Amino acid sequence: MCGIVGYIGERPAQDILLAGLKRLEYRGYDSSGIAVILPGKNTPSVRKSPGKIKALDKLLKSKPLAGSVGIAHTRWATHGAPTQNNAHPHIDCENEIALVHNGIIENYEPLKAQLLKEGHVFRSQTDTEVIVHLIEKFYKNIPLEEAVRKALKLVTGSFAIAVIAKQEPDKLVGARSGSPLIIGIGQRENLLASDAPAILEHTKDIIFLDENEVAVLSKNSCKIIDLNGRLVTRETRRINWDIEQAQKQGYKHFMLKEINEQPKIIENLLDLRIQKDNGILFQEQDIPLEKLKSIKSIFIVACGTAYHAGLVGKYALESLCKIPTYIDVSSEFRYRDLLIDKDTLVLAISQSGETADTLAGVREAKKLGASVISICNVLGSTLTRESNGVMYTHAGPEIGVASTKAYTAQLAAIYLFAFYLAEVRDIIPQNKINKLLEELRAIPKKQGAVLKEQDAIARLSRRHSHFGSFLYLGRNINYPSALEGALKLKEISYIPAEGYAAGEMKHGPIALIDEYRAVVCIAPASKVYEKMISNIQEIRSRCGKIIAIATEGDANIKELTAEVIYIPKCEELFSPLLVVLPLQLLAYHIAVKRGCDVDQPRNLAKSVTVE
Repeated sequence: MCGIVGYIGERPAQDILLAGLKRLEYRGYDSSGIAVILPGKNTPSVRKSPGKIKALDKLLKSKPLAGSVGIAHTRWATHGAPTQNNAHPHIDCENEIALVHNGIIENYEPLKAQLLKEGHVFRSQTDTEVIVHLIEKFYKNIPLEEAVRKALKLVTGSFAIAVIAKQEPDKLVGARSGSPLIIGIGQRENLLASDAPAILEHTKDIIFLDENEVAVLSKNSCKIIDLNGRLVTRETRRINWDIEQAQKQGYKHFMLKEINEQPKIIENLLDLRIQKDNGILFQEQDIPLEKLKSIKSIFIVACGTAYHAGLVGKYALESLCKIPTYIDVSSEFRYRDLLIDKDTLVLAISQSGETADTLAGVREAKKLGASVISICNVLGSTLTRESNGVMYTHAGPEIGVASTKAYTAQLAAIYLFAFYLAEVRDIIPQNKINKLLEELRAIPKKQGAVLKEQDAIARLSRRHSHFGSFLYLGRNINYPSALEGALKLKEISYIPAEGYAAGEMKHGPIALIDEYRAVVCIAPASKVYEKMISNIQEIRSRCGKIIAIATEGDANIKELTAEVIYIPKCEELFSPLLVVLPLQLLAYHIAVKRGCDVDQPRNLAKSVTVE
C-alpha cells in the first residue's frame, strides 16, 4: 500500500517523480504529493492533493517545481481522512525538512503529545507527521542521516521513509523497517522507491534495503548504515524486468493484458525448472536434502489470492509427496499456538514478498525451528531474503490490483516444488513423474486455447452482469478455484460473491438459490464429476442461473444449462491452471460492463505491507 519515489541527480526531478507515482498507482492510494528542493533557496517546496494523481498533475502544470532533488508519495489513508493536509509530504515547523512515509507508527500518540509540549506545531491528523518533527528535534549540528537515525529509534511500528532538507540540499535519505524500500543506482543519479516499476525506466540496478537500515544518497554515491550507525555493505542486483512489461501494450486494462500473458509465463517457468531428464532444478535453497527427507509436516501461509494458490498446493503436496499439509491465512497463523518444530517445513506464498502478515508468520515459524521456502515474484524482496529457499515465479511486474498471472505462476511453482520434494523423498516412480510432467508442459498450449474463446466468454459475462450476487461452487482441487473466482468478482465488480465447497451447498448456501442469483459451477472431468452434476441438478430445480465450466466433449452438461464455458481435457491435478482463466475473464468483463475501475478497484492495494 502507498508508494514512495525519491530522486537525486542532474535532471529535473518533478517529471521523474510524477511518472514514478503513476507507475505505483496499482498499490492503492487516495491522495498524492511531491516535494522538490528549489535551486538557490534550497527550501523544500510541496505540492499535494487528495484524489487521483491527475489532480496533482494538473496542480504541477499550473505551479511547477524546478529542482533536481525531490520525494513523492501516494497515500492510502490510515490515520486521518484523505485531505489536503493529511496528504504527504509532511514538513517540519520551519518548512526546512520534507518527509514521506509508508507504514504505521503505533506509538505516535505519546510521541505527538511530547512534541506538542515542546512547542512543535502539527498540521495534520496523521501518525507520519511525528517523524518529521522528531527529525527536526534532533537535526542540530549533525548530518541529516544521524537525525533520521535518532528519530527512528524512538518509533514503534513499520516504516519506509524518504527525507530531504534545506541544510543539505544535495542529500536524499531513506530508511525502512517492515515496509519495503529499494535504491536504484543510475549514472550521476540515484533513486528511492517502494517498488521497482517506479524506477525501471531509469535503472535496473537495484539495492534492496534490509530491516532497520538507512540509505544516504547523493547523485554520485550511496551509503547504507543501520540504526546504530554501523556501515553496511550491500551488493547491487540486476532486475531483469523490462519497462514494457509494466505498460498496457495496447490492451484496454493491465488486468486483461496480464490474463493473456499467462500461457507464456507458465511455459517460461516450466522451461526454466524442468531439466531434460525431467528432474526439477531448484538451486535457490540451502536446506540439506537429508532434512527435506525427514520433514514430517508442511504448513502453508499466505493471504488473499496467494492463499487460494496454497489451498491447491495442499492437495498437490499431499497427493504427490504424501506429507500432512496444513494451510493458514497468514494473519491467523501467527496468533495461534503453533505446533511446529525443526521437522516442519513452512511454505510461504506472496507475490510481492512484502506482505506484512506473511512475513510475521514466517518469522514466528523460524523462531520455533521450522525451515522456510517461499514462492515469490519479486527478486530480493524481504520474504526471499528471510527464507531458506525461494522458488521464483518470474511472472514480471503485475500492475492490476486483482492478481491473475501471479496466481497461475504460483500454482505452477507449487506443482514444481511438489515434484521436487517427491523426487527428494523418492515417493513417485519416474515413469509416473514423466507422464505428469508431460501433461504439465501441455498446460500453456491449453491455456492458449481457452483464451481464444474470450469473445464468447465476454458475451456470456455481459449477459450476467446485472445479477446482484453470485455463488461459486467447486469440489476437491477446484474448491480453491471457486474461492478464487468469487474473490475476483468481489474485488473488481463489487458484486457480493461467495465461494463454497460444493458438498457444503446443502449445509446452508442452498437457501440462497433462486432465479435472482447466478451460480458458477466448476465441473471439469474429475473423480468428483458426478457429485458436481448432482449439485447442478439441485440448483436447476431451484431456478438458479447456472454458468458451468466443463471439459470439452461433455455433452451432458448442455442438457442442464445453456451457459457453458469449455476447457480442454487435462490431468485433474492441473485443472486449476485452466479453470481459473474463464473465472478471471468472467469477473473482468462483468466489471467492465458495470463501469468499474478494473485495474484500481476501490479500497484495495496491491501489496498489504501493514497489518
